[in-house]
Amino acid sequence: MASFHVIAGASDTLEHIHVRKISVSDLIDAFKRGVDDFMVKPSHIVFLCLIYPLAGVVLAAWTSGNNALPLLFPLVSGFALIGPFAAIGLYEISRRRELGLDTSWSHAFEVKNSPALPSIAAVGIMLFTIFIAWLLAAKLLYQQVFGLAPPASLSSFLHEVFTTERGWTLIVLGHAVGFVFAAVVLCTTVVAFPLLLDRDVGAYEAIHTSVRAVLTNPIPMFVWGLIVAVLLIIGSLPVFAGLAVVLPILGHATWHVYRKVVEPLP
Repeated sequence: MASFHVIAGASDTLEHIHVRKISVSDLIDAFKRGVDDFMVKPSHIVFLCLIYPLAGVVLAAWTSGNNALPLLFPLVSGFALIGPFAAIGLYEISRRRELGLDTSWSHAFEVKNSPALPSIAAVGIMLFTIFIAWLLAAKLLYQQVFGLAPPASLSSFLHEVFTTERGWTLIVLGHAVGFVFAAVVLCTTVVAFPLLLDRDVGAYEAIHTSVRAVLTNPIPMFVWGLIVAVLLIIGSLPVFAGLAVVLPILGHATWHVYRKVVEPLP
């Protein structure tokens, strides 16, 4: 049985990972490979089973009272903050396909047998903490702009947000704050989970490698973050149904971005 370790890898020493410089063309190739993985092993049915319960939670919060209305958009958009953790099974499928192993969907759950599971859980907890912090920040921002009184109704809430000066202030500031949270997640986890699945290097080195990947490739990583954001918006528009295709493709593509960025072991 593997020893319990989180910060460092199984050897209890911090391993230095070599990060390569990539171009936007490498991202395009990684995205194409992600689409190919999805076409070979479609996962839209699985993700439909995940997306609609999530949508149900959001709608339940929406209908539970007007107090929840200001958190509707932060809840939906905040899913992107935990997306890198939610897609971990997709990384495993892409990893297995790369090695020529069986890619049946049952193998996506073999992540639970990974020696890096404690480190994976630690980085996942970090993402959930960031997600909660985003919701609290969004709530605080709304209260600073609109006050503590809840919206009278959905229609009045939408009218206030989209047709008043303070509503547009909320939109602009909300997107600015959201960008900061998204940038933190991108910088700390862009390759963290695929790296932990591939090599048990510990949570610290996985996060550190992600930060170095962004610092080494600022423009490609900005483009990758933009691609992810745009596709998540497009996928969310038809009642979240598009996410059943968008999320798996992005998950598979992230594995290939990792392969482009991180130098493999000899």
